[in-house]
Amino acid sequence: MRKLPAFIVSCACALGITLMASPADAAVLTQGMRSGDVVQLQRQLAEHGFFHANTTGYYGSITTSAVKQFQRAHGLSADGVAGPATLSKLGGKRSGIVTASANVSSSSSNRVTGYHVNDQEAVNILAHIIYGEARGESFRGQVAVGAVVLNRVQSSQFPNTIWDVVMQQGQFTAVADGQYYLKPNQSAYNAARQALRGVDPTNGSLYYYNPRIATSQWSMRRPAVITVGQHIFTN
Repeated sequence: MRKLPAFIVSCACALGITLMASPADAAVLTQGMRSGDVVQLQRQLAEHGFFHANTTGYYGSITTSAVKQFQRAHGLSADGVAGPATLSKLGGKRSGIVTASANVSSSSSNRVTGYHVNDQEAVNILAHIIYGEARGESFRGQVAVGAVVLNRVQSSQFPNTIWDVVMQQGQFTAVADGQYYLKPNQSAYNAARQALRGVDPTNGSLYYYNPRIATSQWSMRRPAVITVGQHIFTN
């Protein structure tokens, strides 16, 4: 896991990381993009019966094909680009990726972040990052990685959705090298659900690193909170 220096994180916060907008608010979504808006687009296409793959947030050939099919069915120019007309036809519903301010009453929710253990999209994103970052760790170590993501969701230093935390540039090695997109095993899904229930072996940590392979002096200079498996968790 790579980390950004604190002053870069501060700059990102100063620029204003806001709530995820509806795709209807986005001008154009095109092939090659990766964002939370694409996640919502894929979900809306699935609701209309045009998208039959997992929601990944990546606008690839499968999403392009689904958009073209939707456009043809609704009398739009079938260019595979999700512009204002296409997004408007889709309905402009907000994404199921809720923010930290979501109001959830179930006992199966994480009361701090507002994410529910039955929010399949949240579980799926967490499972992917857990598997990509910590599949060689114990179950407790896997839960710990998921907990760091959720701790960041509630921190003012980071974005306030799971997707945006995971995809923040320079933060997770598994995203940078593509391991995030590997298929998670059942242990990763179970660990994701435990983290969503509020289990946090890291005692609120926001960072972690593996001292055997870490090269960032910035990471290693941060005060250690706890060691879980091969990872040292810090704040």
